[in-house]
Amino acid sequence: MNAVELENVDIAYGPTRVVRDVSFAIAEGESFALVGESGSGKSTILKAISGLAPDWVGTIRVLGKPRGHGPDRSLAKICQMVFQDPYASLHPRRTIDDVLAEPLAIHGIKEQRAKVEAALAAVGLDRRFRFRYPHQLSGGQRQRVAIARALMLEPKILLLDEPTSALDVSVQAEILNLLKKLRREQGLTYLLVTHNLPVVSFLCDRLAVMRHGRIVEIADVDALKAGRLTEPYSLELFQASGGPITAGA
Repeated sequence: MNAVELENVDIAYGPTRVVRDVSFAIAEGESFALVGESGSGKSTILKAISGLAPDWVGTIRVLGKPRGHGPDRSLAKICQMVFQDPYASLHPRRTIDDVLAEPLAIHGIKEQRAKVEAALAAVGLDRRFRFRYPHQLSGGQRQRVAIARALMLEPKILLLDEPTSALDVSVQAEILNLLKKLRREQGLTYLLVTHNLPVVSFLCDRLAVMRHGRIVEIADVDALKAGRLTEPYSLELFQASGGPITAGA
């Protein structure tokens, strides 16, 4: 079974169609990237899958189940999103304990303290962080909390919207290593949006290149590393990244 499938999906904001005829499938356990310049429609696809952009046509399936256009409580247990800016995505007046316990309370899940502490440990933070506020944390620590929040309901799929672009380079490497570790340990599927091809090289198995709301090429990450992309626009992105890409982060 595929984790995520899109077939002939168009997505609009009001009268403006921003994604056109997009189709791809992501296998369970795979890490798949959407790459392209700003405005190409990458993040809009994540929003449609998560329910934040309901104006779309076509077919979206998550673990084989067709995705409706409205809110879907059951989807939250299998698919969660990590946003670009961890400070903006965390409530400034709520403690980390409140932030992590909220999805458990919404879904009636007990043993909240133990689950919160386990989630913090999974992302490399100890229990002392439970009662701190977002402004008391560094950018990397806030993004670890955001990842922990996404994992609270034990989802199978994470939608990652530029999860390291707001961080310093050294902290980016820490978060990427954490994401790779979590995928391995928890059998997660990733759909990553980024413009950073070295990040794709390190974290992903395949990528789709988007331009003007359309997918122009889908390739294995080995083709990316070797510069064996076929579309002129894909090669432009490759050259802009500095050429051949190593696997390290």
